[in-house]
This record gives sequence, C-alpha cells and structure tokens, in this order.
Amino acid sequence: MIRKKIVIGITGASGAIYAESLINRLRKIEDQIEDIGIVLSENAIKVREFELGLTTATLPLGKVYDNKDFFAPFASGSSRYDIMIICPCTMGTLGRIAHGYADDLISRSADVMLKEGKKLILLVREMPYNLVHIENFKLLIQSGACICPASPSFYSKPQHMEALVNTVTDKLLLLAGFDIKTFKWGS
Repeated sequence: MIRKKIVIGITGASGAIYAESLINRLRKIEDQIEDIGIVLSENAIKVREFELGLTTATLPLGKVYDNKDFFAPFASGSSRYDIMIICPCTMGTLGRIAHGYADDLISRSADVMLKEGKKLILLVREMPYNLVHIENFKLLIQSGACICPASPSFYSKPQHMEALVNTVTDKLLLLAGFDIKTFKWGS
C-alpha cells in the first residue's frame, strides 16, 4: 500500500468537532500515512478552545505549522503532498482559494494542491448558501477541488454524537482514498 502525505487545514468555522474527529480517525490508519502536517488559522484556535475546551497543544497527531509559515514543506509542490483536507472550511477561506488569493499557509497549500492536480477536499459547515458561495463552489469544482458539506448521514442509525460526526469524517477519508472500515449501504 502506498502511504500518503496529507495536510489538514483547520479554519475558524464552527464545527471544531469535525477536525477533532478527523484527526482521531487518522490516528487509526497511521500505517497508511507517510507524513501529516496540520495548520490552524488564528480563529480555528479560538473556536477549538470555545467549542471543545481544547488547545493546540492537545493535537494527538502530526506536526503543527504556523499559518504564516510559508517555509512549511507543503507550501511548495516539490514536496509532493498527496491530499489536503480543510476541515472545517470557512466561506472566507473557500473564497480566497477560489480566487487564488494565497495570503496564509492554508490558502497557499490549497493553491499548491490545485496547481499540482492533487486532492483538495473542503468540508464546509455554513448554511444556507448564498450565490457567492455557490459561484465559489463552482470555481473550485472546475479547478479540481471537492466540496463536501458537513451533512451527517442517518442511514447507519448513529446512536450518539461521535457516531454522527464520524459519518462526515469517514466520508472525508473515503474521498481522500484511505482504506477504512465504515458503514456501507446495503451491507
């Protein structure tokens, strides 16, 4: 199995629980990962502490990079990272990426993924959408990104919050090409 190099961008959208679940799920498949870098926006740090009571010091996996560190390896295509997941992704971040405005490490890394033809998955947690959001979705999809709304599924009959959140993060991992054990329709 080819191990993947992955970047996790965490922005200040509500839904810090999704990022926490994603990181915990990645820990269970570390054998499929060559390297993992994590970048939090300034607001992500605040939202994570507000919603979960956690600080960046509690991240259980990967190396954490400052969002202003353009010397991080994945700020360049020559580092050959395979996947970037932005979870959750604010509409502001999504808009900057859609229009090529790479003013921080998260948006620069996303730009690198697009220009290198690598997987870029954006977990948006905003609702409702306005026309600007939809147009930005369109631009990014046309550029090769995957827009994944944080829409939990219920057909697996999740019995608690963690199981419900995992329906979203498992979908992210499947979209990223990881081999995971999760609910499959019809099985």
